Amino acid sequence: MKSYILKSAQLADGTETDIVIEDGVITALEAGAKLDAEVIDANGLMALGGFVDLHTHLRQPGSEASETILSGSKAAAKGGFTAVNAMANTSPVADNAAVVEMVFNLGIQAGYVEVQPIGAVTLDLAGEKLADLGLMNSSKANVRVFSDDGKCVSDSLLMRRALEYVKAFGGTIAQHAQDPSLTKDAQMNEGELSFKLGLAGWPASAEASIVARDVLLTEQTGSKLHVCHVSTKETVDVIRWAKQRGISVTAEVTPHHLILTEDLVKEYNTVFKVNPPLRTKTDVMAVREALADGTIDIVATDHAPHPEESKDCEWAAAANGMIGLENAASVVITAMIDTKMMDWARFEEVMSSKPALIAGMAGQGKGIAIGSPANIVLLDPSISYEVIDESESRSRNNPYLGMSLTGKIQHVFFKGRQTVSSGKVLEIDRDND
Repeated sequence: MKSYILKSAQLADGTETDIVIEDGVITALEAGAKLDAEVIDANGLMALGGFVDLHTHLRQPGSEASETILSGSKAAAKGGFTAVNAMANTSPVADNAAVVEMVFNLGIQAGYVEVQPIGAVTLDLAGEKLADLGLMNSSKANVRVFSDDGKCVSDSLLMRRALEYVKAFGGTIAQHAQDPSLTKDAQMNEGELSFKLGLAGWPASAEASIVARDVLLTEQTGSKLHVCHVSTKETVDVIRWAKQRGISVTAEVTPHHLILTEDLVKEYNTVFKVNPPLRTKTDVMAVREALADGTIDIVATDHAPHPEESKDCEWAAAANGMIGLENAASVVITAMIDTKMMDWARFEEVMSSKPALIAGMAGQGKGIAIGSPANIVLLDPSISYEVIDESESRSRNNPYLGMSLTGKIQHVFFKGRQTVSSGKVLEIDRDND
């Protein structure tokens, strides 16, 4: 395996140093380091721990026209990620050891990021019977997070049983918080704009009420809950209360909920149709503040690729979801760093160390430290750029096209192997592994 010196890189704490990578590990942090190695000029670049996405839809098996584990892994690498957690709503559903092991093995074969499968909570995502949680955990994939994302585990007793079951091995239930009885046929955020547009509304209470129920069940069981894609001020209030009470709950916000609002729905552009829906400016500020103060723990992309025909249709028929891996870091920088709501240390925490901790990924999120696996992203914080359509994803439902964002990924290393150079994804040379 090649050795590298990342010359004059700036760390999250503001210090500047050379980073030495040997045999896939960071072996030294010292200015003027000398070694027979490839030197990469990192002057002016931020060096951060590789990003970890706790919420990615890779679509394989079953929907390879939208994405494959290889194409999704390349998109993730381009966005600065060294690990992704693949959601279970595939076809067949990842509700058993055979499917999660297949996803895990395909991730290894792709080689661009660590692909950790998330197992389904219920069989076939039907919300009726628990899936084989224990067998998925004891499999080669060692599944630790379970979610029916895309659907809510709305049955209270079933949710309680799931929390009790995973407690035995330290697992986490990640909930898609959406009361289905309050969101039937919902098309966008419920409010004045939905009434004007004549679209069925998705009320904030549909999210917050499920979270309120789940944190109480989590307190009762002593288990661990993770709340997916928080989008409303009301949900933030519930999570803040739960954390003050000492309940073991973590939460994520997506990049799109940090920067996009319901006003974008006015033109009926289906790229902006998503679940949960884009909310109000008040909600955007609430989730930003919650991310800044730690009420919301992490950023997760909810990367949701769809084929063109699923989006190029009338609003009511369009699929929910947006791609987001490649621009996620830039959106967070634009929304949180540029606005002085977050510093680089907190940025590294929400993008790398904390999602790795929640996911239980021991080799990820270790930051830039001697002895840590060389999972590293180098980004240029000074670059502002307009998002264009040049994705590694198989899908093109990118809500950021034409937007001006700050911060550009330049180089990425996964376990010491360079996967991205000058913003371009490299072909993997396995002969030099």
